[in-house]
Amino acid sequence: MGSSVSHAATPPPSIPPPPQHAVGLAGVLPPKSEEKSERKVNWLNLPCPVPFEEIQREALMSLKPELFEGLRFDFTKGLNQKFSLSHSVFMGSMEVPSQSSDTIKVPTAHYEFGANFLDPKLMLVGRVLTDGRLNARVKCDLTDNLTLKINAQLTNEPHFSQGMFNFDYKGKDYRSQFQIGNNAFYGANYIQSVSPHLSLGSEVFWLGHQRKSGVGFAARYDTDKMVATGQVASTGIVALSYVQKVSEKVSLASDFMYNLMTRDVTSSFGYDYILRQCRLRGKFDSAGCVAAYLEERLNMGVNFILSAEINHPKKDYKFGFGMTVGE
Repeated sequence: MGSSVSHAATPPPSIPPPPQHAVGLAGVLPPKSEEKSERKVNWLNLPCPVPFEEIQREALMSLKPELFEGLRFDFTKGLNQKFSLSHSVFMGSMEVPSQSSDTIKVPTAHYEFGANFLDPKLMLVGRVLTDGRLNARVKCDLTDNLTLKINAQLTNEPHFSQGMFNFDYKGKDYRSQFQIGNNAFYGANYIQSVSPHLSLGSEVFWLGHQRKSGVGFAARYDTDKMVATGQVASTGIVALSYVQKVSEKVSLASDFMYNLMTRDVTSSFGYDYILRQCRLRGKFDSAGCVAAYLEERLNMGVNFILSAEINHPKKDYKFGFGMTVGE
């Protein structure tokens, strides 16, 4: 008796369906990646803004270099980690105010002796010149957030001595300052961060002897690549500035100023180029003035300085060179 085996028909293998191609641009463009979630801003932990008086510090580095005319030599000798002495010699010319449009210059020369005391919580700087002027600066950290600054300038001429006391308070995301000076001067300013990149501020002052007062407002927007500022005051001044950081070594700056009272408008453009051994800064403005300032590092603690300023409309030309020794 033979066993019977049933052979069932084997089903054919299943063929996968052809891939469905997208219609239109969707078939050409790469698939979209998942969008990155936006970084949330912690509005209770905003950065502390720059001081109100330094709101244009990046632009001033390029547009306001320390130009001079003649010969300058500065020597600084450190006696220890906190105390140092400085000697400075200047020989050049000084402009004398006149009613005519021509620039009148007289030769001048002076020697300056200085003493510096630098401590993490106390800074004392004093300068004495041969013409009788005395300049002094004091910066003392009373607390971690409160700083006292004193600036004084004493001269032999009557009514030309000046003194100023500043009380600076640094908060978590704001700064405030109160000022007291001679001639019954009182001032206060406040600046607040309103976003990670935007800060707004205001100032007010009163000059008692002249019976003048004023109010000003300012805004600053900064990122890793640019800084833009704007200021307006009741005295009729409108000031704008913009700094673009092209690279780690090159930055460009521009500013615009309008005086509502005198109807004067000025604008300037500047650059700041940092090389391996030198730093070059320069500017040119709408008044026809072109300036350049070069600092060349010859050795450790030895710098050579060249300064030039040309004002073609006024036929005023200033050239200077100097050297600084010591850090």
